[in-house]
Amino acid sequence: METILVAGGAGYIGSHMVYCLIDKGFDVVVADNLSTGFRAAIHPKARFYYGDTRDKVFLRTLFSREKIDASIHMDAYSIVPESVENPLKYFDNDVVGVISLLEVMKEYDVKRIVFSTTAAVYGIPEFEPILEESLKVPISPYGDSKLMMEHIMHWVDHDQPDGIRYVALRYFNAAGAHPNGLIGEAHRNETHLIPNILKVANDDNLKFHMYGDDYQTPDGTNIRDYVHIIDLAEAHILALAYMKDGKPSTAFNLGSSQGYSVKEILETAREVTNRTIPTIIAARRTGDPDVLVADRIKAREILGWKPQYNDIKEIIQTAWQWQQNNPRGYQK
Repeated sequence: METILVAGGAGYIGSHMVYCLIDKGFDVVVADNLSTGFRAAIHPKARFYYGDTRDKVFLRTLFSREKIDASIHMDAYSIVPESVENPLKYFDNDVVGVISLLEVMKEYDVKRIVFSTTAAVYGIPEFEPILEESLKVPISPYGDSKLMMEHIMHWVDHDQPDGIRYVALRYFNAAGAHPNGLIGEAHRNETHLIPNILKVANDDNLKFHMYGDDYQTPDGTNIRDYVHIIDLAEAHILALAYMKDGKPSTAFNLGSSQGYSVKEILETAREVTNRTIPTIIAARRTGDPDVLVADRIKAREILGWKPQYNDIKEIIQTAWQWQQNNPRGYQK
């Protein structure tokens, strides 16, 4: 049984990753400082270490106690508007954090890492759908910090006899919740589209704020590619196996290859929830491209990744189940 370290395993994506790993028979260690994650989201069978991955003393303590076979890095900050307002926070946490983790991995001879990156590395894409080889010109510090992390991992592996191999997984829009209903999306400062729409559906006193209706798209609202959180987690497990087989470091897009506008997501949520969801048109947010849609052929052909949630309505239904049962997230 392999032991996998999930850095950021108390967060939205990380907690689902931990559940899927344990379901597949892996032994799991979680490192998290709980700055954005929740202790209650961590699977009870995972061993939890409270600490910050920028802290090499903390990491050395963890690696000395656990025989880690591979790492999954999921503890970067990820809010685009916040990164524009406070870029140093993002470069410190995201870039410094991954450097510290890689340095300690080298010390303890851990040779594999799966890394959560983002479609934000592409900036405003030249064409759609986006290929892994597409031009990368980020338009936010968040996207830039992730691209820096990709570059760092490349050089740590490149022509190094004792290099660390990596798979960089470029998420498009993670969405939905675990079908067991135990974990879901619950950010303290929620900026993601689907949970914000569903919060309004669940509270008659709220209104949904649509940030901009003048984008260069058919209905004026920006278009995104949504992928279910469980499908994302499954791709990481495939990436671990890919590296264990001795395959070279590389990057994959993780998306559905299908774009939905904000208005289309809103209408689908109204259908799923059977709620009106009153809406206000607000100003655009800085750093939001018009369209981001993935080409996922590489992940399908090389990793064998076959997402099971291909219907946006089904994805929203899993998120709605979580929202109805946990309107305050993990705060009981």
